[in-house]
Amino acid sequence: MAVLVLGDQLTTDHGPVVDADRVVMVEARSFARRHAYHPHKLTLVFAAMRRFRDRLRADGVTVDYYEAATFGDALDDHFDAYPGDDLVVMEPPSHGAADRLRELVADRGGDLELKENELFLCSRAQWAEFADEREPPYRHEEFYRFMRRETGYLMADGDPVGGEWNYDDRNREFPGEEYDPPDPPRYEPDESTRKVWEWVTSLSGSYDTDPLGPGWADPEPFFWPVTREDALDALDAFVADRLPEFGPYQDAMLGDEWAMNHALLSGAMNVGLLHPTEVIEAVVAGAKTQPETPLASVEGFVRQVLGWREFMRHTYREAMPELATANQLGATEPLPDFYWTGDTEMACLADAVDGVRKRGYGHHIERLMVLSNFALLYGVEPVELNEWFHAAYVDAYHWVTTPNVVEMGSFGAGVFATKPYAASANYVNRMSDHCFDCVYYHTKASGEGACPFNALYWEFLDRNEEQLRETGRMGLVYSHLDDKRGEELEAISDRANEVRKRAKELEL
Repeated sequence: MAVLVLGDQLTTDHGPVVDADRVVMVEARSFARRHAYHPHKLTLVFAAMRRFRDRLRADGVTVDYYEAATFGDALDDHFDAYPGDDLVVMEPPSHGAADRLRELVADRGGDLELKENELFLCSRAQWAEFADEREPPYRHEEFYRFMRRETGYLMADGDPVGGEWNYDDRNREFPGEEYDPPDPPRYEPDESTRKVWEWVTSLSGSYDTDPLGPGWADPEPFFWPVTREDALDALDAFVADRLPEFGPYQDAMLGDEWAMNHALLSGAMNVGLLHPTEVIEAVVAGAKTQPETPLASVEGFVRQVLGWREFMRHTYREAMPELATANQLGATEPLPDFYWTGDTEMACLADAVDGVRKRGYGHHIERLMVLSNFALLYGVEPVELNEWFHAAYVDAYHWVTTPNVVEMGSFGAGVFATKPYAASANYVNRMSDHCFDCVYYHTKASGEGACPFNALYWEFLDRNEEQLRETGRMGLVYSHLDDKRGEELEAISDRANEVRKRAKELEL
């Protein structure tokens, strides 16, 4: 029996590969053309696969590594060489992937055994225990506390360390002029990675989800970790250099600081180079040696990895396939072209898209409160926004993007989101430096020069009033909308219509 190792399962410490003598890996070139993937994302996946192959071979493991047009073509070659071979694999987290794999193997006379995916902290059995007697919408905070108790992280004698479960209210500070975060580590590509980069950046042809052709990105030289050693180094660098100020400023946005104090580890984690257990334990242990590290920084990070990441995985698993096309607000607008080009005078959007085009990255507040928020207010169809996120980010996989984008960002289904994450320019102004020199006025909702976020925000509330007025925590904002009825709301509506017209004419 051979172990099939997929491109997001690059670990030697978990799953059936631990005891493997023979491993099968498939580099399917059709994957690169399935969507308009960012060159950094493709390079990360393929380069990490090749380096993982080399690592296994250096350890004496036989690796049959197939470079083929499609996954099916690779399996044809494999079963020609090993007729009737039996394969074992960890269950892939993306919906339907396990069934497709099993069918591909069975069609070629083989058998595929699925093992539980050990690259997550919450097992199916643990989720079932949590979800028992609970009905959607599931509450992340309840799940997070459940996982704290299950794992013992940041717990003491059954109680949360520090006396509180959640320090989110201390994670929303804005840095002063003295703020000077250290540069994040960058990893020089070796010859193998450079070859992948050369191939990826030379791609041309048809991409179903890219309206502008394959050259939409404007990538910096590739720098993400693609080996276990570099991923561990990136983890060490975060704990040593950026963890203390991670918590207070994790929601802030600065035009000149794309990385801030963020960990930048999600890409490595999502291909299996780092396990969430070791990431959390490194952060918790590192904080104990750094007295200047506030508990809010440690707890905020643990909440993202132990809580949110695991919550996304299981809510996705339970809500699919309906979640992929969920659209409870009936949004129908196409994604504006400036999500691909960055050609907009809105400073916050231009900066967020510029970061994506350069690095395939933006931190969680840029994703939720700028990119997703604008699309929500504008009325972008959730499935189209989801495809953009899936293609554009180095750490994006459907199990990650679909619940984050369709549910959290677009309020698509009500699986766990209890209200839409809609915000006006007030939020962007409070948490960023973008509004200072933007051509639009963050204080205006109508008329020439009014920030598009403001007009779209009030128009969004008005347009969706029937569904949202009685939604939890929306009463106050609707009382403010009531105060705008009449000429003021008409002027806001006119401005929102103008924003959409200018967006479609590439003049926003």
